[in-house]
Amino acid sequence: MDLLELRGMLDGIDSQIVELYEKRMEVCAQVAAYKIETGKRVFDKEREQQKLKAVSELTHNDFNMQGIKELFEQIMAMSRKLQYQMITKHNGGGKLSFIEMAESYKQKCRVVFQGAEGAYSQAAMIEYFGEEVDSFNVDTFRDAMLAIDEGSADFAVLPIENSSAGIVSEIYDLLVEFENYIVGEQIIKIEHCLLGVPGANIEDIRTVYSHPQSLMQSTHYLFETGWQQISMKNNAYAAKKVAEDKGVTQAAIASETAAKIYGLEVLKRGVNDLRENSTRFIIVTNQKVYAKKASKISLCFELSHESGALYHVLSHLMYNNLNMTKIESRPLAGRNWEYRFFLDFEGNLADSAVRNALRGLREETRNMKILGNY
Repeated sequence: MDLLELRGMLDGIDSQIVELYEKRMEVCAQVAAYKIETGKRVFDKEREQQKLKAVSELTHNDFNMQGIKELFEQIMAMSRKLQYQMITKHNGGGKLSFIEMAESYKQKCRVVFQGAEGAYSQAAMIEYFGEEVDSFNVDTFRDAMLAIDEGSADFAVLPIENSSAGIVSEIYDLLVEFENYIVGEQIIKIEHCLLGVPGANIEDIRTVYSHPQSLMQSTHYLFETGWQQISMKNNAYAAKKVAEDKGVTQAAIASETAAKIYGLEVLKRGVNDLRENSTRFIIVTNQKVYAKKASKISLCFELSHESGALYHVLSHLMYNNLNMTKIESRPLAGRNWEYRFFLDFEGNLADSAVRNALRGLREETRNMKILGNY
């Protein structure tokens, strides 16, 4: 046979596959109707494993066995997605645990930020809430989470990611630990300055203080100096220490705002390696709320440690035409080589496609938590 004849045969076989697929999905729709009536769960892992074993044994060689297994994994995944869609439509999207909040939520609220006066977190807070915001500061990220958890603050401003240094892993862990939720974000451009006491010169400096990420972001500049680098919990604390110690041999890497607050001089601007350096801050509260115009959803979940688990979960976003913008993982405490995944994707909790995807994700993952819609 020539190639055209072979392709013609394939076309004929493919038409039969499509016809049988549609017949199968019609039966799956009836299965969904039964599960709606009885309240039976869509995902039955044991049943699917039995089915995969049965169809694999119908093949005649190892290559086809693996291929049929992969094919039916996809077919059954599409069946589940159809069932989730029908159940979501029947239930009107289901009861939403998050409620829409008024746009005036930024008014008459109390906000906490981590760090001393002059921290980038304070700048992000002012950018988001305005100059007149009622605020206070705490020493640690945990203190900020506790403040909103206990009700002494309505919102907290926390750094979650830097464009050059990556994620702030502690924030991810705290979002899981506390029942607090993201309601907004603010991106601040970062320009690190070398700050010293009045009268100090760069030639005098022997020790530099800053947050570990800021030191990392200024690696090229600091490498050439040979100065001792000492980590601080916040850039503003570093500036405060240098101002209090009054030593001409000490410097801090912090913002120009911190220099003004603590009476320091800017010895050099822009010591960070990358000029396009920004930090993303999240706005967190202890209420399950979201704004009407919210367009990004963050969530986390755990998966069984087996081949293809993450792929199948992410397929719920593809099926519902949702765009994933970020994925991160954090190790699970006490469980070697197992991870919790953090996912950001575009959408609003009121959207039917989002609710359909969330239903599938909830059924097929462990300990899923919606971290916020903002």
